[in-house]
Amino acid sequence: MTLQRSGYLATISPDRWVNGAYTLTVDGTPQSHVNLDDPTQLFFEYVQRMGHVIDQLGMPGEPITAVHLGAGALTLPRYVDATRPGSRQQVIELESDLVDFVRAELPWSKQASIRIRHGDAREVLGKLPPGLRGTVDLLIVDVFSGARTPAHVTSIEFYRLAVSLLAPGGIILVNVADGPGLVFARSQAATLAQATGNVAALAETQVLKGRRFGNIVLVGSASELPFEWMPRLLSAGPHPSKLVAGAELREFIAGAPVSTDATSTQSPPPSKGVFQLRPGGD
Repeated sequence: MTLQRSGYLATISPDRWVNGAYTLTVDGTPQSHVNLDDPTQLFFEYVQRMGHVIDQLGMPGEPITAVHLGAGALTLPRYVDATRPGSRQQVIELESDLVDFVRAELPWSKQASIRIRHGDAREVLGKLPPGLRGTVDLLIVDVFSGARTPAHVTSIEFYRLAVSLLAPGGIILVNVADGPGLVFARSQAATLAQATGNVAALAETQVLKGRRFGNIVLVGSASELPFEWMPRLLSAGPHPSKLVAGAELREFIAGAPVSTDATSTQSPPPSKGVFQLRPGGD
């Protein structure tokens, strides 16, 4: 279907290799992969890393309060519901007809406490009920227009607004896509660090070395990050992987500028063919 707001083409296609699994593609870019038969199965490597962080929150299986900026096919809301029954979740998505398309083709459990809010992620974030502020255990920022993250959700002003939702010990997870040089990712790490005080980066080794385009998961918190998580996050895969924190993260940032509303830019476009599906979905 063609999305009314952006004009992008959205398609849902079955996974050839996994029964019950599907891929949502928007503007030729794979956005989400979900397994309706097993929502705990996470396919994209950066989503798996996010799942590993989620698993470390609180006690295993304990319900949490989560806010997701960007819906896609609701891969992580489904994962949270399956692994932490009773969790309260809010999902914010700009493209209303995308949510309707996913709901019709890939319905989620009616028992899940997942509320969809329509609109721009930053605008809706500022209008959430006051009682939600200071109560969110998990805030996920995975906002893309096609293959790029809009500039207005990359600034220090945006991150301060987002972090104001977090409960003591709450975690913000940010999906950052970048390529060689990591100019955008390093600036995002610097910006999130200024907003939270504590940041770590998790990604495939070659991506963190700036040798190829890929996704870096930034983990931020106003509380000190629990470094006892780190070996478990690395051992859980996918491999090879690396986690950068502490002095190594400060070296990674290395003077990168903090992004502001006045200076922010959208994420760089991927090289042709990096995320794009070939004709026929091969």
